[in-house]
Amino acid sequence: MDGPLCTLLFVGDVVGDAGCRALTKLLPKLKKEYGVDVCVVNGENAAQGNGLTRSAAEALFAAGADCLTGGNHTFRRREIYDYLDASPCCLRPENYGPAAPGRGYCVVDKGSVRVGVVSLLGTAYLEPLESPFDAADRALASLRDEAHFTVVDFHAEATAEKRALGFYLDGRAAALVGTHTHVQTADEQILEGGTAYMTDLGMTGPARSVLGIEPALAIEKLRTHLPVRFQNPDGPCVLQGLLVRVEKTTGRARFVQRVSLCEEGAGGATCAAK
Repeated sequence: MDGPLCTLLFVGDVVGDAGCRALTKLLPKLKKEYGVDVCVVNGENAAQGNGLTRSAAEALFAAGADCLTGGNHTFRRREIYDYLDASPCCLRPENYGPAAPGRGYCVVDKGSVRVGVVSLLGTAYLEPLESPFDAADRALASLRDEAHFTVVDFHAEATAEKRALGFYLDGRAAALVGTHTHVQTADEQILEGGTAYMTDLGMTGPARSVLGIEPALAIEKLRTHLPVRFQNPDGPCVLQGLLVRVEKTTGRARFVQRVSLCEEGAGGATCAAK
C-alpha cells in the first residue's frame, strides 16, 4: 500500500518578461488546485532576452517557485553571480564545477518533507563540461542523508542524452525531467525502477513564438544566416510542465501528468492532472 504522497510540480523554461508575468498569474491557482507541495521552475531564460537577473529570480520565487534550476544561459549576465552565491535554492548546473558561482543542488525543506533538487547540463551539442552522469552520482550521494528523495532537472539538447540519464538514475532519483528545447514532449512515464521521466517540460512563455522568440526574427535568422538580435514577444502565454506524485517513504513516483495551461487568447486547450 502506498505511503504518504508528496505532490511536485515541474515548470518548463520561463521565457522573458511575458513568461514571468504568466507564471505570476497562473502558478498560484495551479498549486492550490492540485495541492502542490514543492514547485521547481527552470529560470535560466527568465530575463528579457535571455539569462537570469536578480529581479527575474525574485519574481519567480514570489510567484510560488520553491527552487529555480539553471542551464546554459545561467551565467549570461554577470549580475546574477552574487545572487547565485547568496540564494541556496537558485541553482546553476552542478557539472560546471566548484569554480563557478552558486551551487548545483539544494534541499527544499517543507517540514514534513525534504526534497533534494539537482540541476545538470547536458554535454551533447552544448558545453564541454564534466559528465552529467558523474555529476549526478556526486550530487545524489551528497543528498542521500539530507532529503527524503531527490529530483533532477536535466537541461540538455539531445533526446538520447536525456533518455540515457533517465535510465541511469532510474530507482535512485524520484524524477528526472528535461528542459532546454522549449517544446513539450508527450512521453511522460514512470520507469520500472520508480523514477518519473519526461524528455522535455516545454516552456512558460509567449504562445505565438519560436521557442519564445519573435517568429519574424527567427525566420530571418534561419533564412539569411546573418546575425539577428532576438526579442521575446509579448502576448498570451502558455505554462507547461509536469505534475508528479511521489511516495515520501520510498521515493518512488506513483503518478505523472503533463500540464499545459494557456492564458486566454493563447490558443489550445487547458489540461492538467485530475
